[in-house]
Amino acid sequence: MYYGYYYDPTYIFIVIGFLITLLAQAWVNGSYSKYKKIGNHRGISGREVARKILDANGLSNVKVVEVAGTLTDHYDPTKKQVSLSTDIYRDSSVASMAVAAHECGHAIQDKVGYTFLRIRHKIVPTVNLCTKLGYFVIFIGFLFGFFEIAMIGFILLCAILLFQLVTLPVEFNASKRAKEQLKQLEIADERGNSGVRNMLTAAAMTYVASLASTLLQLFRMLLIILSRRRDDN
Repeated sequence: MYYGYYYDPTYIFIVIGFLITLLAQAWVNGSYSKYKKIGNHRGISGREVARKILDANGLSNVKVVEVAGTLTDHYDPTKKQVSLSTDIYRDSSVASMAVAAHECGHAIQDKVGYTFLRIRHKIVPTVNLCTKLGYFVIFIGFLFGFFEIAMIGFILLCAILLFQLVTLPVEFNASKRAKEQLKQLEIADERGNSGVRNMLTAAAMTYVASLASTLLQLFRMLLIILSRRRDDN
């Protein structure tokens, strides 16, 4: 007996989003692998790079600490702390210099009250709540056939998109500040600056890819809601 099968054409959006994210991640991983093998001309570690930039900008109160993992680097505005992954913290490569400088860019943003950083920090709890509620509300809407409720869930999920839109200028601006600091403090030579640009560009593209992937997923969700509502009518 032949039962057949149902093909959901909207899965193409998931595939496209996955491929975009995969390519962006491959780019940043490839750049990191390349530039972690090239030493910076000053022969200083990522921790030393971070310390020089922070001190030069009156941020001696910001700590630089080592954390486990690979490319787990981040700046915590609540703790006033730049956390660098082990390789970035200890190595004296161009990659270490680029990543450490980028995270210091966030610390400088925090000091000067960069608008998008402040917005991102404030909306994090709301975005987390909307994300959790969004999927639940959509499920309830589908379960009982209340597609107006499902649309409310969809709107709640759009908070993810808002967060990513705010994140883009934060990351691009931090990279710009990083390059300016490395140049002003003469930490990187011409070859190093070129490597830093390539590293930071690759890293920035991961955020662009995440935004594109989220747009595709939300568009797919909207099509499913509208399709089920049409079928129900």
